[in-house]
Amino acid sequence: MYATNVRELKKNPSLAMRHARTAPVLILKGDEPDSLLVHLDETLSCTESGLRPALAASLYREGLMSLGKASKLSNLSMSDFIRHLGHLGIEIARVDETTPYEAKDLSAWLS
Repeated sequence: MYATNVRELKKNPSLAMRHARTAPVLILKGDEPDSLLVHLDETLSCTESGLRPALAASLYREGLMSLGKASKLSNLSMSDFIRHLGHLGIEIARVDETTPYEAKDLSAWLS
């Protein structure tokens, strides 16, 4: 998947459109994914197969969907979906307020 930022898209929109003919183009605002450019001159099923992973990645990134459910939505295997997230710069492991307590509980087992 090709990714570009808004500034580069303004300078050369035809480059993004050429890339969109083969795969959806991720448009970044700053360092964050913002939009998706999709070429619509394909069959609807081809367009859908490109949109599903992008939608699933977005929902996972926002914490609205678990990794397993997002993988199913994307129609990719778990390993392929994790690879897809890596290409987009979306981290798999998440740190939240319970992480320090979980790490403390594990320290007894790791010593």
